[in-house]
Amino acid sequence: MKHKITSVYKKAERFASVTKSAIMSGNMKRTEKCLLLAEQLLISGSNETKNAISNVYVFSVSSFMELYHFSISKMFPPSLKSEYLKQVYAPGI
Repeated sequence: MKHKITSVYKKAERFASVTKSAIMSGNMKRTEKCLLLAEQLLISGSNETKNAISNVYVFSVSSFMELYHFSISKMFPPSLKSEYLKQVYAPGI
């Protein structure tokens, strides 16, 4: 039996892991589906969901993509890219 993930932040971590696995395996169709789903959650999710996508998912996936030299600007849909840029250009970082 699979463990039930209850926290939206834990779910965002798991979702980021699934996305990173798709990237590493070269499954760009699945990667694109994951990124588009994250985009939808960021646009239409609850405030807690939006925070989890922005702070957990985007951070995890973008860090991974930078580490392995994947082009973030080409892969991220507009809202995810905007969240990424907010993190990169946040004051004090």
